[in-house]
Amino acid sequence: MSTSFGAQPSSSISKSEFLSSLPPWRRWLSRLNWHPVVEYEIREIEFERREIEHEKRMKQLESEIARLEQANSRLEQFEREHLSGSTPPPSTGDGCF
Repeated sequence: MSTSFGAQPSSSISKSEFLSSLPPWRRWLSRLNWHPVVEYEIREIEFERREIEHEKRMKQLESEIARLEQANSRLEQFEREHLSGSTPPPSTGDGCF
């Protein structure tokens, strides 16, 4: 008799599909509600999937921040070159702004 737990669950299969992939003795134990490992394995896989998605999103955000910082530096350079050197409007001499 094998003590293997069968196929590992993936994020694309349901709990019932995972249980059906187990050997008969393990399915019988699961009917008696002695299967906390299954719930743990499924939660662990879901956690890992969310962690991977989070890391991808963080990389996207970091690249977006870098792109925005480059755009800001180009705008600051443009302002220094073109706007700060402009002359103030001529005064009319009548004291009005």
